[in-house]
Amino acid sequence: MSLLLLPGDGIGPEVTAEVRRVAERLTPDLVIEERPFGGASFDALGTPLSDETLSLAKASGAVLMGAVGGPKWAGAPRHLRPEAGLLALRAGMAVFANLRPALCFPALADASTLKREVVEGLDIMIVRELTGGVYFGQPRGIEALADGQKRGVDTQVYTTSEIERVSRVAFDLARGRRNKVTSCEKSNVMETGLLWREVVTALHARQFSDVRLEHMLADNAAMQLVKNPRQFDVILTDNLFGDLLSDEAAQLTGSLGMLPSAAIGAAGSPGLYEPIHGSAPDIAGQGVANPLAAILSFAMALRWSLAAPELADRLTAAVETALTRGARTRDLGGTLGTAAMADAVLAAL
Repeated sequence: MSLLLLPGDGIGPEVTAEVRRVAERLTPDLVIEERPFGGASFDALGTPLSDETLSLAKASGAVLMGAVGGPKWAGAPRHLRPEAGLLALRAGMAVFANLRPALCFPALADASTLKREVVEGLDIMIVRELTGGVYFGQPRGIEALADGQKRGVDTQVYTTSEIERVSRVAFDLARGRRNKVTSCEKSNVMETGLLWREVVTALHARQFSDVRLEHMLADNAAMQLVKNPRQFDVILTDNLFGDLLSDEAAQLTGSLGMLPSAAIGAAGSPGLYEPIHGSAPDIAGQGVANPLAAILSFAMALRWSLAAPELADRLTAAVETALTRGARTRDLGGTLGTAAMADAVLAAL
């Protein structure tokens, strides 16, 4: 099996370097390749995602990226910005379901901004539709109007098949967890939200009636994540609301530096794995970034793409052991640097 590393920008190269160390220890037979991506690729090749990198990604067992973007590329044409490369990679790999776990390790229950009794034992899986919705809908753009004003347009659009395929992922996941799916949309004010609710309801009745299904408006879900997050098991939602709700859920666990993610497509195709913390240009190059989200993303790759669930369990347990022993990076209130935090995980392995 093979793993393609795309370090990207900002702290991306720092955290993916630690993933490589862990992978070389845990899976010495894994073939690891590396390519520039995002802003780094734009600087080197004139494009955030080269054809060669995309071809290699599609042929790999799994792809793990660091992060992309930063103020350095703010002036680049929109289609050449690092984020455009990420959207193109997701579309090119046809990874339509984004899995974002929000898991509060016991040792970090006091690191959350919420009270321990609210977040202790938290274990949520957010399933976000990834290749449709307002981020991809057409028409889009900014146009000049006759009266001198400008108008910006983004189009939210979904089809039945797009909603069904990501919903199946959520229902299947729930069957292996606590058997509950909360589908979130804005059916009260959006036509796409109304279609989303209708399609999810119909699919549930046809194929997944054994799973408990509840519907919740996305703004209420945002409130409930802060009020009573442990009521959720699997949250199913669209691209835009999933983007927002998963970042909110991430903070419940103590730090964005703790949250991995997986983007998966059809069975047998490679998945795309990434920490959700972003490129954090303000701390890039300082060696203080938390590598655990990237390391846990590799654990998800082991589980979902590399057919090694037992190694995924072992790596996740090593992260928990390191935290229980008191290992902390700055974002968690500690003093360890990026490499030292990875050292703690390697010692636990």
